[in-house]
Amino acid sequence: MISAEQNDFMTRAGPQAPAGQLLRRYWQPVALVDELAGERPVRAVRLMGQDFVLFRDEQGQLGMLDRDCPHRGADLAYGRLENGGLRCPFHGWLFDAKGQCLETPAEPVTSKLCSRIRQSAYPVVERSGIIFAYIGSGEPPAFPEFDCFVAPGTHTFAFKGLFECNWLQALEVGMDPAHASYLHRFFEDEDTSESYGKQFRGASADSQMPITKVLREYDRPTIEVQPVDFGLRLTTLRELDDTQTHVRVTNVVFPQAFVIPMSAEMTISQWHVPVDDENCYWYAIFTSFTGPVDKQQMRDQRLELYELPDYTSRKNKRNNYGYSVAEQHSQTYTGMGMDINVHDQWAIESQGSIQDRTREHLGTTDKGIVAFRRMLVKAIESTQAGTGEIPLQITAQQASAFSGPPSIDGISATSAAGSYCEDADLKRRQGSDWASARLQTN
Repeated sequence: MISAEQNDFMTRAGPQAPAGQLLRRYWQPVALVDELAGERPVRAVRLMGQDFVLFRDEQGQLGMLDRDCPHRGADLAYGRLENGGLRCPFHGWLFDAKGQCLETPAEPVTSKLCSRIRQSAYPVVERSGIIFAYIGSGEPPAFPEFDCFVAPGTHTFAFKGLFECNWLQALEVGMDPAHASYLHRFFEDEDTSESYGKQFRGASADSQMPITKVLREYDRPTIEVQPVDFGLRLTTLRELDDTQTHVRVTNVVFPQAFVIPMSAEMTISQWHVPVDDENCYWYAIFTSFTGPVDKQQMRDQRLELYELPDYTSRKNKRNNYGYSVAEQHSQTYTGMGMDINVHDQWAIESQGSIQDRTREHLGTTDKGIVAFRRMLVKAIESTQAGTGEIPLQITAQQASAFSGPPSIDGISATSAAGSYCEDADLKRRQGSDWASARLQTN
């Protein structure tokens, strides 16, 4: 258990909150590139309790500004895209993507007012279908050369969804390997050849065994946690018999992402981004090591659950997440349908808007969560003190030292389980056009 003060210290993400100040030292996903498609590429953004407006001007340049017009506070999210910037409809003040005021048309012709006005503007970049913004002070860190950022655009797909809870409990579900044997338990296995785009529905690599069967029948995993330069690596072992072991390797990328296997061919890199203290968006990049991603199929699958324009779940606390007593008896452990995103959503939202960690009792399977919380607290304290290093505050020169991170789900000979992740990851890269090319240059 931890104290209420310690819980606030880790979870609160506002501008003055200790954790919020740490998170502001990192690039944060703020929108999908798809959200700026269409005739009016303007989007209101709420990030860590602050309000912004994101837009793409007529020349295609991205900009993100504070949402309240510096004249008298009107909402720039309703602005007009014209004349090289975003124009406030209240009095016509015009701002470019860098926040410079270009026009104050109601002022006298001789007025110099606009030359003295600058709206706060923030760096924004596109990476693999996601728009990232930096709202901290100083220079932002470089992007590490992880697979999700260096794979060709044809081999990545991005999506997002809203969770009505604090960012930290959403992230912690991804560093808890044991829950998958229960929360995501299916009583029958589907045809693995129909598993494209679905998590936990294919076969484990180097086998024909459905992942659902592994999770259902081998539910007491051994979990190993290893600190690495980007965060943590979790290795989960399930001994199938005297000769075979299921090996699943996942990664926590500090401060708020994880990289996990989606299938033998694809990985998921997923961020958990505070909207405010009680809501967050997950942003995911799906990266294929084989052929190009079928983006239309991936999108259509996810739009069965998520509703535009805000990417809210059709199954939620207001309709009991689609809970069915009959299904819970005969098909799934939760009774909440076949989409594991709903299972996770229920688990973390049911903990409360901000989980009360003063009432929890952690077990052996929570060792990843314990290790991450220690890392998080240390980084927050270092940020507050202005001393010490925190993970992934890297330069462009350092970014090339990062790769992967390896994320594998497969079945190994027990005698080779210790090296299985490294061996399977290398084999997958050697068989991938884009990843093998990078092997030759690194």
